[in-house]
Amino acid sequence: MRLPRVCVAVIASEASELISKAESLVRDNSFLELRLDYLAKPASAFPKIKQFLDYYPYATLIATCRRTGSGGKYHGSLASQLEILGKAAAAGCQLVDIELESAARCKPAQLQQLRTRAALILSSHDFKATKKLEATLDQMVAYPADFYKIVSTATRLYDNVEMMRLLETRSDKHSLIGLCMGEQGIISRVVGVRAGSVFTFGAVNPDEKTAPGQVTAQELRSTYRIDSVDAATRVYGVVGDPVSHSLSPTIMNAAFRRENVNAVYVALHAKSLKDLMGCVRDIPIHGLSVTMPYKQEIVEYLDNTDAYTAKTGACNTVVRSQDGKLYGFNTDAAGVVRPLEQRVALDQAKILVLGAGGAARAAVFGLKERGAEVFILNRTAATAQKLARQAKARVVKRADLKKLAFDVIVNATPVGMGNTKDSPLNENEIQAKYVFDMVYDPGETRLLKMAKARGAQVIPGIEMFVNQAARQFEIWTGKPAPGDEMLRVVTLALQDRAAKAAAKENKK
Repeated sequence: MRLPRVCVAVIASEASELISKAESLVRDNSFLELRLDYLAKPASAFPKIKQFLDYYPYATLIATCRRTGSGGKYHGSLASQLEILGKAAAAGCQLVDIELESAARCKPAQLQQLRTRAALILSSHDFKATKKLEATLDQMVAYPADFYKIVSTATRLYDNVEMMRLLETRSDKHSLIGLCMGEQGIISRVVGVRAGSVFTFGAVNPDEKTAPGQVTAQELRSTYRIDSVDAATRVYGVVGDPVSHSLSPTIMNAAFRRENVNAVYVALHAKSLKDLMGCVRDIPIHGLSVTMPYKQEIVEYLDNTDAYTAKTGACNTVVRSQDGKLYGFNTDAAGVVRPLEQRVALDQAKILVLGAGGAARAAVFGLKERGAEVFILNRTAATAQKLARQAKARVVKRADLKKLAFDVIVNATPVGMGNTKDSPLNENEIQAKYVFDMVYDPGETRLLKMAKARGAQVIPGIEMFVNQAARQFEIWTGKPAPGDEMLRVVTLALQDRAAKAAAKENKK
């Protein structure tokens, strides 16, 4: 049986709603999983399924009625579960999914009878961890089935490596579906098909996920281009803690698509750099965008760096060479300097940088190199003083801000990220011609709103984000970055986020 790469899981409490959703999806997603266990009365779906397949004969349906003990919603007996799956197959569902726990309690004849009606998917779910994958598969293959589905939970990034190793080593003997649930399991959902998974699962929308960490089918197809992922596809990612808010996958995958680069870019939620480095080595990952809090920590793992990284002690871009060596670059400086150079003569300009972390260090050194007079304000004075000594900049105290005026104020702290109520400065502390906020989400932060009210010209963080990302793309691919396209997609993504946030607020 030849199957599409993405199966969309459909849930509803009533059969009519389930089929209505299937009808709205089937033209773009011909491969659907009907979660019958979510229905109050699963049997009510059978005539509707038959009618649906009469109208849409090209559709491929999986019938699933997972019991509560295996992470599903169905409270009935094993016998009634088998009856539901059998009648779903009789109604036209080409595949049925039964979990290992139920199969273990079945007589061989019961499973064989079910398999004569439809292709059988035998599934195993671990909602806590990723462990003993080989042993689990060995246990599963004792039961004849057409597909074996192993789903675990990633509690670390390296769990994805374990899952992909299983797929790579065993998919030649069995038709396998394998992935890791959870935020840290996204690599397996996207790259698992390259390792040997027959297909992966996508959600209808972010509010109707049937498993933790599930990505929408639209994202899998449009953002990650999963139908194009193959053995030659290079893997890149953004690493941080947290990282779910990042729009880097949106902007980078758009750039890869526009320039026809066979690569995919994912979010990597790393709880530790040791865990991350194992993935970089063994997946392998060809390049990284590094964000908080790892820009400085990652330097010790690198084999060599560019001058900016050496000077600032902070790295936001990693390249993995063919021999496995890691090279570090810092494109944050370009992200700050390029937008400012278009507006201000930086030589002798008075610039206040807020913060003293990785992004602030890049800004300070980059601006000093252009001849600016740089001042640093940081919550921890000792950190600011250390950076000032290294960069030959000056430290200011917050109490003195009301008496000082600057050509530019640059916010290099995360204050204001995703929260329009926070700002690193008060309105009466903003005395500058330009205010540049590195925070790009929301598009207009509270700091920028206050700066406008004070008569300053503002530079949104999206400019910094696009410029540093464009430089990363150029380092990784050797091609000119499609800057206009990158700006367009991230602008649309921010507008979409703002609209959803406003709609959510209006519901309250």
